[in-house]
Amino acid sequence: MRKRGLPGRGDLRESGRRGYTGIFQTVFMTVRDEYDPLAPQREAAFFYGLFLRGHTVEALRQDIDVPRPLLDKWMRAHDFEAAFRENLQRVYTYRKQVLAIFDGLVLNEQNRPRLQ
Repeated sequence: MRKRGLPGRGDLRESGRRGYTGIFQTVFMTVRDEYDPLAPQREAAFFYGLFLRGHTVEALRQDIDVPRPLLDKWMRAHDFEAAFRENLQRVYTYRKQVLAIFDGLVLNEQNRPRLQ
């Protein structure tokens, strides 16, 4: 049974693409986020909400994470300016923070005693 949503858009599991991460990195991580110490917690909470709604941990981790080999590939690109490379490094660090917070939230959920 397909969940209701926007026309032409599937949820993260159905879409088969990593669209959220790409969009998030380019649109939502703004200058404000660099100065907002709670920005990583807010984003991790967003992903945690998706986890509680049934998305798999591994799919969410893939959407949050930027693999080190990908960052290395970006850093080797000759057409990127130094300032842009610095921004890529900041995005990488930010995504790792979000991932660590998300993993902590999931671990706490999994270790929480269940009431019966």
